[in-house]
Amino acid sequence: MGKEIERKYLLDHEKWQQVEKPAGELYRQGYLLTDPQKTIRVRATPSRGFITIKGITVGATRSEYEYEIPLSEAGELLDNFAAAVLSKIRYKIAYKDKIWEVDEFLEDNAGLIVAEIELESEEEAFEIPEWIGKEVTGEKKYYNANLTITPYKDWPQ
Repeated sequence: MGKEIERKYLLDHEKWQQVEKPAGELYRQGYLLTDPQKTIRVRATPSRGFITIKGITVGATRSEYEYEIPLSEAGELLDNFAAAVLSKIRYKIAYKDKIWEVDEFLEDNAGLIVAEIELESEEEAFEIPEWIGKEVTGEKKYYNANLTITPYKDWPQ
């Protein structure tokens, strides 16, 4: 069974702006199914398309199956079958032998920046960069699927 072990964090916006980062990639993604037990996501990057099936999150772990699909089909699925779509710029930052994926959300989620790190086990030790802030692993409002339903612009500030 495919597994994803991931921890999520908010960023210190001021420190993040000072980070030397590679060019980000525009991601467009939407959900064909959002259910508390499972989600089916379609994602389009500038050069590739994916369909991903994810199970319920327990701690920082959930089952995940991801398959590459033609980019044109990813676009058609997003345009014709996704209930809602979000866009973000993803930066991949190497830090202490790990890759941090930092998402700067756009449109209705503009202003939200979330960093994720994938691990081999929930107990795996890793170093946290100074630009990382509060951990939000397991906080459902930060799940991308939920951001398509209740975007950041609608959160009480």
